[in-house]
Amino acid sequence: MIAIIGILIALLLPAVQAAREAARRSQCTNNLKQLGLGLHNYHDVQKVFPYRKGGTSGCSTDSWCSNRGRKSGFIPLLPYIEQGAMYDRIRAGDPTGTTSGGIVVPPDGPAGWQGWSIWNDSPDLLLCPSDSGVPNRTGPYNSYAFCIGDRVESIRDATQVRGLFAYNTTYSTADITDGTSNTIAMSERLCAAKLTGNYQSQTGAVAPAKSVEHVFAVIKNVPVINTPNACLQHTDGKYVASSNPIHTYWGGRWTDGQPAQTGFTTVLPPNAPSCSDSTHSQDWADQVSVVLPPSSRHPGGVNCLFADGSVRFISNTINTGNLAAYQPATGPSVYGVWGALGSKDGGESVQTP
Repeated sequence: MIAIIGILIALLLPAVQAAREAARRSQCTNNLKQLGLGLHNYHDVQKVFPYRKGGTSGCSTDSWCSNRGRKSGFIPLLPYIEQGAMYDRIRAGDPTGTTSGGIVVPPDGPAGWQGWSIWNDSPDLLLCPSDSGVPNRTGPYNSYAFCIGDRVESIRDATQVRGLFAYNTTYSTADITDGTSNTIAMSERLCAAKLTGNYQSQTGAVAPAKSVEHVFAVIKNVPVINTPNACLQHTDGKYVASSNPIHTYWGGRWTDGQPAQTGFTTVLPPNAPSCSDSTHSQDWADQVSVVLPPSSRHPGGVNCLFADGSVRFISNTINTGNLAAYQPATGPSVYGVWGALGSKDGGESVQTP
């Protein structure tokens, strides 16, 4: 009898796990649809989509007196995703220092990376239920990202990008000449906040063999601008298998508009490794040229929100064209269907998978 029960459990367990993942994937899809609705409501009012990174500047030696130009696009989106109260608190700042340990905070908040009490817990809408990198479902984390497009070079502070979300520049539906149903706006990416020890927020750490999954790490010192596929040489298919330093910080601050915090690219396919050409020992999430594929725990791919508000599942095996090529600033994507879906105005003719 015990053997029979054991066999039944072994047979039922995969089915139960599959059913639970199906429910989580459905919730993730719904989260993206709500974000898509928020983007379009924002566009209806502002006539443009929000930037990926921007905000107030000045006071360059103090990360509390301005946004330092790094406020993420999630902040202006708040009133349009039923987070108006949080938005109002951010807009008001903290003139008395009551909520920030005696520190006076100006209207619109401090630098995007700063730990301000008002934004130390992100809205639940920004967390995918399948994201295994988010600790305890609370904290300043995010599982979703803005599409920067199919170009790697100097994307951190680029005011013009091939995707829909840039630095201090906003685009409208009129700028999406490839068609809103053929242009990705957002996707999901696994948060690296759960990684602890030497690999959480460390820039010079080298991962021991099979210690860090490549979906969490940004591998440094890789020539990704001209040959994005060089990044593939630093993984065994699942784990970082390289002596290069790694950086594991993505998704640790939903308020920070840096690419390595709230952005992704459509160059390497979903769930591929991420790499930067940075050689600096202390750049934190400040990589200038970086390839950041979306990632998820959903088997076989990721959910993507398109600019028309629809959500579609994109496979890990999507066509990526020539990954040994350089992507110019204009013209069709060299990275196949995947790259074309990330560009808003590349002029490609693709069939959405």
